[in-house]
Amino acid sequence: MTVSIVRFGGSNCDRDAERALTHLGIDAEIVWHEDGLPDDATGVVLPGGFSYGDYLRAGAMAARSPIMTEVRDAAADGVPVLGVCNGAQVGCESGLTEGAFTTNESARFQCEHVSLRVERDDTPWTAHYDEGEVIEVPIAHGEGRYEIDDDRLAELEDDGRVLFRYCDEHGETSPDANPNGSKHNVAGVLGDRESVAVLMPHPERATLPDIGPTDGQGILRGFESEETGV
Repeated sequence: MTVSIVRFGGSNCDRDAERALTHLGIDAEIVWHEDGLPDDATGVVLPGGFSYGDYLRAGAMAARSPIMTEVRDAAADGVPVLGVCNGAQVGCESGLTEGAFTTNESARFQCEHVSLRVERDDTPWTAHYDEGEVIEVPIAHGEGRYEIDDDRLAELEDDGRVLFRYCDEHGETSPDANPNGSKHNVAGVLGDRESVAVLMPHPERATLPDIGPTDGQGILRGFESEETGV
């Protein structure tokens, strides 16, 4: 019953994810991508960082690592998969979720705390929140702007696959509350299955009470949800 955290060359949030999950009582281990996914993995984290130096496009090279075929197969079998920041880029590039993450509208690396509005409370990743609740989670990215064509975004909206949106402290969405220019303030989305999600903010950096807010705990608790089978 162990969550596998996939380490690529250039990953730098894998240990943060391991520490956060362990703090929540969730067994987790770091797995080097060339070693493949363990047969008994009960969950997968694609962590943040700069896999392969973000060459070509952020996440593009890691998405073509053989382990991602195993991750997609596991996701199809219902194993929960969470991509965070660079892991979200890898997730989109590998087809786990719709859309893509590209250069921030500001063309700058941005590292700050942001407010997120919970769009649904009936998924493994949001079951510990209320719909419409505003949580505080940090971001740290240069290519975090979520992009997708309008028709596909409309489908995501209709299917309820938008998990989080950037907002102000009152839950209102606006350009001023959108740190990177993401379309429709989207910060996180679901894959074809609700057990698969990617998001640009870092819940593992908002989990340990000794270092700041703990609003990210509920997201990581998706790995212990009965809905994900873990």
